[in-house]
Amino acid sequence: MGLGGLGVPKFKTMTSRQKAAILLISLGPEVAAEVYKRLTSEEVEQLTLEIANLQKVDLSQRDLVLQEFHNIAVANDYIAMGGLDYAREVLLKALGPKQTEEVLARLTSSLQVKPFHFVRKADPSQILSFLQDEHPQTMALVLSYLESEQAALVISSLPHEMQADVARRIAVMNGASLDVIQEVEHVLEEKLSSVSTFEATHVGGVDAVVKILNGVDRGTEKAILEALALQEPELAEEIKRRMFVFEDIVSLDGRSIQRVIREVDPKDLQLALKVVSDDVRDVVFDNMSKRMVDTFKEDMEFMGPVRLRDVEDAQQRIVSVIRRLEESGEIIIARGGGDDIIV
Repeated sequence: MGLGGLGVPKFKTMTSRQKAAILLISLGPEVAAEVYKRLTSEEVEQLTLEIANLQKVDLSQRDLVLQEFHNIAVANDYIAMGGLDYAREVLLKALGPKQTEEVLARLTSSLQVKPFHFVRKADPSQILSFLQDEHPQTMALVLSYLESEQAALVISSLPHEMQADVARRIAVMNGASLDVIQEVEHVLEEKLSSVSTFEATHVGGVDAVVKILNGVDRGTEKAILEALALQEPELAEEIKRRMFVFEDIVSLDGRSIQRVIREVDPKDLQLALKVVSDDVRDVVFDNMSKRMVDTFKEDMEFMGPVRLRDVEDAQQRIVSVIRRLEESGEIIIARGGGDDIIV
């Protein structure tokens, strides 16, 4: 029996959208309005249509919908506390095996719990310990599902000869099958004392590796890009096109360079300019006052020889400032594709 005039279908044949409509009606207009604020315009339209088509909701059907919503909310709290295995153990005692699996199936589907969510709670050194003896493809799969900052720490700790290979595999990865994910998660279960099963999702790609490289130190970033340039030049160019490295400061307009100069630590900028091309140094000096240029040149000469690692660290700190200024809209970085042409 469909919607419209004759009420709603039986609970077992209801769609998720129909249940959501009944839930919002049951919660009342004020709560429903607050929920609407957190939905997309398309979701609002779909739910409004479902609600409009509902003529009568049987009390028993409403109670079943509310009970299911309550079970899913409780299960989600259990997952947050101790993971999916803990949630299953607690729910089994309260709901029984059949209803527990139904609730967890709906939860992982509707809330899109990501693979390896439990790994995000682990220390990067633990993850590295697990990954260091694994195949590079396994490394790429796991790193693709981590937060970019966490993955950056792990990939920075890998042997140099492996960093570029893993980065390349992340960049060209289009997805992962459920069987592969479950197999890797099974190993993680034994090594990290955690367990999880999830649906396959899209993972990897150039954007993923760019986010990871943006978080590594300058030396690691440089080594990976140089190695990728030898293995797959086109891929390396695509990654660099989406990134910003210190030498790319020449691509900024004068006002942006002046903004960066005001924002960064002068000592960092002096260090960063010790090992750059004349073009880069000239662009920076052209956006300083003559007095400031003279001071910088004096300080750089007085500084004497410096370690390359110190120069790279200073450059990385300045790049972090540049990326932060771009994210806040204070400067614009022109990227490939013509999307950032300023007129």
